[in-house]
Amino acid sequence: MSSYGRSKRVKREKWANRMAVLGVTMVVLCLAVAVNAKGSTLKKSDLDYQQKEKQLEEQVREEEERTKKLEEYKVYVKTKQFAEEVAKQMGK
Repeated sequence: MSSYGRSKRVKREKWANRMAVLGVTMVVLCLAVAVNAKGSTLKKSDLDYQQKEKQLEEQVREEEERTKKLEEYKVYVKTKQFAEEVAKQMGK
């Protein structure tokens, strides 16, 4: 009878080991799915940020051009030619 009790215990331990392996496998699969989902979300966010970065760089370039034109106009306003043109317009 003692061998009967031992074999029952061995079967129970094998069952517990199988369940433990199954549990660990399920956890690993869940983690893999979560990492994959988060990775795809990060890729989408990265593409959005790259697009926004390009837009902002374009805005910076436009503002630099505008600043350059304003500086040129600032210099032009101080010239004699500008004063003469304004005087002619006011004299009309």
